[in-house]
Amino acid sequence: MSSSVNTALENAQTEVSTPEPPKNQPVRKAKRASGVVGLLLQNRKAAVGAFIVVFYVLVAVLGPYLVPYDPTQIVGRRHTPPSWEHWFGTDGSGKDVLSQTVVGARSSLATGFIVGSIVTVVGILIGMTAGYMRGRVDDFLSTLINIVLIIPGLPLLIVLAAFLPAGFWSIIFVLSVTGWAWGSRVLRSQTMSLREKDFVASAVTVGEGKLRIMLREILPNMMSIVVAGFFGAVNYAIGAQAGLEFLGLGNPSNVSWGNNLYWAQNNSAMLVGAWWTLIPSGLSIALVAFGFSMINYAIDEVTNPRLRSQRQTASILKKQPAKVRRSRATPVLMEGNGD
Repeated sequence: MSSSVNTALENAQTEVSTPEPPKNQPVRKAKRASGVVGLLLQNRKAAVGAFIVVFYVLVAVLGPYLVPYDPTQIVGRRHTPPSWEHWFGTDGSGKDVLSQTVVGARSSLATGFIVGSIVTVVGILIGMTAGYMRGRVDDFLSTLINIVLIIPGLPLLIVLAAFLPAGFWSIIFVLSVTGWAWGSRVLRSQTMSLREKDFVASAVTVGEGKLRIMLREILPNMMSIVVAGFFGAVNYAIGAQAGLEFLGLGNPSNVSWGNNLYWAQNNSAMLVGAWWTLIPSGLSIALVAFGFSMINYAIDEVTNPRLRSQRQTASILKKQPAKVRRSRATPVLMEGNGD
């Protein structure tokens, strides 16, 4: 009787202590993704950067319908300082600077997001293909990436923009052709590292195709790098477009932040003291770049375990009383035996 009871107890303990294998792997991945999003929502850098970017996106979408004047029409005297009638003053042609700044946000941000999307997609295709396929495919694509990286970027931008017809899509083509190589190089190295992991070997053993492995197994593990690269490409596109248009290589009739700076320079704004024609567009470019950079810093903090642990340790120490912090910082001296 006692032996049967002991056997029953052992079986019950075995059933309780034996963990069940995970049945739903996508649920675990979804929880991990939601955890990353939750950490981003709690990050101050991400909040500040998202606020700036969303603000300018709303300005680009809704602003052109709310501005008081047509940015291409002369509405006042030349180089009128800011006033109640013209909040940002007028430029060297008598056009309203506020209207130019608001309407220019649409062209500049559209260029940034379009070029960022193209550069990111091309970088994923070329970088992942080179890193996973290896062999001759990797040799050819790596050589192509290195050739594009070796050529100085600014002279190549200027030469291409000078030979192509001035226009919105010409700028997008030039920036896309010259901006994909760096992201491809980073994604290639990451793909080569992830290709050696056990989950990729398991997928190969099961019989999954190469394209499915790259898109379903490897790419999700590089999403933080892909998103950071996208924001960096948007920053690059906005700044490069402004630089090309400031040099007169864009379409002068297009209203954008870069063309606003170009016309302010042509009208000798700084020589006559008309600083208000330069600051709005220049400050907008700087703020948008700052916003995307803050989001990138937040992604690094959330996805990098070392940075995340340092941040959590610092926040815990800040919440502790000063006496506790001092006592932890003071070394404890061990008493000897009196020898």
